[in-house]
This record gives sequence, structure tokens and C-alpha cells, in this order.
Amino acid sequence: MPGGAEARTQYLEGRKMSTLLAKPTPAEPEWWKTSVVYQIYPRSFFDSNGDGIGDLNGITMKLDYLKKLGVGVVWLSPVYDSPNYDNGYDIRNYTKIMDEFGTMEDFDNLLKGLHERKIKLIMDLVVNHTSDEHDWFVQSKSSKDNPYRDFYHWAPPKDGKPPTQWGACFGGSTWTYDIITGQYYLHTFTEKQPDLKWENPAVRNEVYKLMRWWLDKGIDGFRMDVINFISKAPGYPEGARHPNSEFTDGSPYFINGPKIHEYLQEMNEKVLRHYDIMSVGETPDATVYDAELFTFPERKELNMIFTFEHMNLDGGKWTPKLLELTDLKHHFTLWQKDLWGKGWNSLYWNNHDQPRIVSRFGNDSNYRVESAKMLATCLHFLCGTPYIYQGEEIGMTNVRFQTLADYRDIETINFHDDAVKAGRMSMEEILAAIYAKSRDNGRTPIQWTAKEPYAGFTNGHETKVPWIGVNDNYIDINVEQALDDPNSIFYYYQKLIQLRKQMSVITYGKYEILYESHTHLYMYKRYDNDGEVYVCCNFSQQPIEIDDQKLIDILNSGKIVISNYSDPKYLRFRAYEAYVIEVKNTK
Repeated sequence: MPGGAEARTQYLEGRKMSTLLAKPTPAEPEWWKTSVVYQIYPRSFFDSNGDGIGDLNGITMKLDYLKKLGVGVVWLSPVYDSPNYDNGYDIRNYTKIMDEFGTMEDFDNLLKGLHERKIKLIMDLVVNHTSDEHDWFVQSKSSKDNPYRDFYHWAPPKDGKPPTQWGACFGGSTWTYDIITGQYYLHTFTEKQPDLKWENPAVRNEVYKLMRWWLDKGIDGFRMDVINFISKAPGYPEGARHPNSEFTDGSPYFINGPKIHEYLQEMNEKVLRHYDIMSVGETPDATVYDAELFTFPERKELNMIFTFEHMNLDGGKWTPKLLELTDLKHHFTLWQKDLWGKGWNSLYWNNHDQPRIVSRFGNDSNYRVESAKMLATCLHFLCGTPYIYQGEEIGMTNVRFQTLADYRDIETINFHDDAVKAGRMSMEEILAAIYAKSRDNGRTPIQWTAKEPYAGFTNGHETKVPWIGVNDNYIDINVEQALDDPNSIFYYYQKLIQLRKQMSVITYGKYEILYESHTHLYMYKRYDNDGEVYVCCNFSQQPIEIDDQKLIDILNSGKIVISNYSDPKYLRFRAYEAYVIEVKNTK
């Protein structure tokens, strides 16, 4: 387990304590437990000024759309001043808005508009690293005795080479040589994103200061980017050699490091506990055991984390394979059972770093609508806080650009270049991997209408094209069409959001898996003292019939809560069919 024996001991103590202290149904539930979060990737949401780039005013213009959907929280991907090497995740100034997105006044208007519609706002907090153009780093690299030198990780060469051979997350080395001072600086992502040295208390104090600055402005919390990267192992131990690579795996020494929980508890003490907010940490490689450490309330760290486990079940980042449904069921069951009444789950299929789920686990051709609704059903009845990524609510799909020049994602471009250099994949294999897994699949502009060029994303089509191409299928898949169709995916999501507000069993009920070994059906029930809710989903296009008269009798005693076909026949499933049955206790 990452974090070593000490973290394991903490985990066991936490489990013992959680059994005694868990309170799954508080009298006044935290607002984020009954909310549904909508993630906005501003660059691709709506362009209000015709420059081809989505902006803050564009979001403000579409707030009534979000209100109609019914979401309670918006998570806004980075809008801070940035050179934009990694689409805003390389921050140059934490208290200034990126010029392309607008001004601080525009931000204030957006925040006001959200709050007027009873929608809360959480911001991306990117503090594992900054841009190499941030003033802290500019000063840090100017000389070894600069006061900001210790804000970043610097180390001398080792036998004329980098301090370690760690491979960076986006390819290449984690170390870049600075000729001015004759040392290397650490960057777990790109060389334009140097890692902050959290071991320095001055760094932590600056981070807490900027967090309070935004919270005092009135925002409602943070999504914390790769927050479990912030603690590095002392001495930078060498990692194990990656197969077929010149680099080693340094992740055991910069993910879930030795002081990660100490830092988060300090953050909670100095910032988070003083505001009525939500916090969610992006935590690659975190297991359910780590999740208990991060989210068990008595430990006073975070409200919830994003796990990546279920997003790795269909192959490696660039080596896709078909999903085995039993693997997905095993993952969800483990997290549902082990965190219930202790920590808290986040629930998601899509985000700005993931391909579109209907193209991934569903069927984006013949059964796009049915499979999109089925996937939404499966996720939204689980215990936790659901996240919807922009466009998911209308069933947007992956994109297939014809040339590499059409892609904008630095991770995708680096993969292509490295794969070509290594010569181990054909161009056909490289493109197939990109079509399946590129982050740009989730970053194409929102498809608002079929009636205007570029799907109505920008009104500047006579002089400007969007920063990234629009998916050609916007003619058939767009918001306008979805709003005109009462049976659309949009209205299905709207109902799911309403049900979460109405049915406490969705928030606090226990979970039990049914037909665990079935390779095409995912069925589970949620239950509390008032009754049971049965969630039944066919993850395949083939018809399936289950002979279980006892369960059929139970389902017949209940009522349909939601279904993606108009006339479900219990345990006789059509392609990608999903339905939910509520059975009330009569005792």
C-alpha cells in the first residue's frame, strides 16, 4: 500500500474508529452529499466574444441551462492566468483570470449568477506544481541563495546525470537541468510545471493564503488537482525500471508520500474547517484503504476523493482493451461497502481527462441513447456524490480527428512522438489508441445546435475557428435537439438529479450486489429501514432473460422509479436496458 507501514497503521486505526463513530444518517446532512456536480471545462463550453475560445461570460449566458438540468454545484476547471501549456493546469498567477477567459469582474458576475440560481461553485486548486513562469519559480531559478529557491525541488547532478531516472506522467524525465545554477528541478508532469516543495512551511502558508483569498470571495470549495502528489520521499530514492523504457517508476516516492496526511490535516485546520464548503481530492493510485484515510471525518482531511481504479479497467492509458463487467462490479462493490458510513465516494464516468463514457463502456452508434441512459442509471443510484461532465447529459461521443495536427492535448502529442520514436507501434495502432483514450475526446466544444457553424459554440465563425475542432456528429447530437425531445438523455439526467433530492435511500442506504458473476448484467439494491431500491442494468446489446421468480415477485410488488425503455419486463432485458424499482416496507 502506498504510504508505507505508518499509513497502514493509520488505516487500521481509522477502520476501528469508524466502526464506532460512523453516523450514516445525520439529522442535518452535509449539502454536498445530496448534490450533483457539473464540471465545466471553460475553453470548450461557450464562446461569448467570437475568438474561438470559451470564456466566463459564455458560462454566465448558459446558467439557465444548468438550472434547468437541476445540478447543485458547478466545478470550474482552471481559469487562472496561465501560459496554457497544459490547458490552464500550469498556473502563472493564482489570483488573476486568464485573459482569454475574461476578467475578475466577469468571474464575480458568474459567481453571483450561480448563487442567485442556488448553484454552488467549486474551483480547481492546482498546487502540486505551478507554471515555470510563476514569479516564485522565476525567482527560484535565478540563484541558489534566492529566498524562493526552496519553494521548489532542486538537486545536483548525480554522476553527470539527473538525480533519478524517474519518468514523468506526460512522458520524458521528471528532471530538467538549469544551466544558470547547475542543478536539476523536479516536475512530475511537464518541464513547464515545476513541483512545489511542500516540505517548506513557507510554501504551505502561501497555498493556504491563496485558498482563503478565493473562499473569502464566496466560492464553495475546491477540487484539488493531483493532491496526493504533494509529499515527496526524502532523498528522491530511485524507482524500479519500467519495462522497455529508459526511465524508472518514481511514483512510490511522489504519490501518497510520507507526509501527505499531515499536510492535508494542516490544510483542514488552517483553512477548510473554517468554511461551509466541499473538498474533493484527485488522487491517482489511491485505493479504497487510502480513501478511508483521506475522507474519514474524524481524521479531518477531505470530504471525498477521485479514484482512478474504475477508469483503468479497460486497459492502460494507451493500451485499450474491452471492459470486463465483472471487474467494474467488483470495484464499485468494494468501494460502496468499505466506505459506507465511514468516508464518502465520488461518482463519475467522465471528466476533462477521460474519453466519453458512451463511446467507452456503452455503444455510441446503434444504442447511443439507450446505453447513455443505462450508464447514468448505474452510476447515479450508488452511494456518493455524482459528477456530470459537460456534454455527458446529451450523450456526446469520442471524436476521430483525421490528423495529429488537429489534436491539442500535450499528453496525446507526447505519446504519438514517443511511440513513433520507439517504433513499437504502427501508425494505425497509435491512432487507434488516441481515438480510444486521448483526453481531447472530452475537450471538443459543447454541441449547442445543428443550425449554426461549429455547433453554435462560437459566433465568430467568419473570422475565428474554435481552439479545437467540433465533433462532426453535432448535426445529430446537440443541446437544442435534446431540449426539444422529452425522451432525451438530458431529461433522463434531469430526473436522476431530482430523484437524488427526493429519495434519502440513494444518499444513505446500504448496498448489496446481485448476480455478482453475471458477465452482462449489473444489478444491485440500495436499502434502508423504509424499503429497497433495485437497480437493474444490461451492459450489452444482447437480450438477456433471468429465471428468478422470487425476485420477479419482489419487483412486481414495487413501482418503477425510472427506466430507459417505456415498458420494462422484469428480468427480461433488451439491449442496454436499465430500470429502477422501489419496494417499500409494509411492516
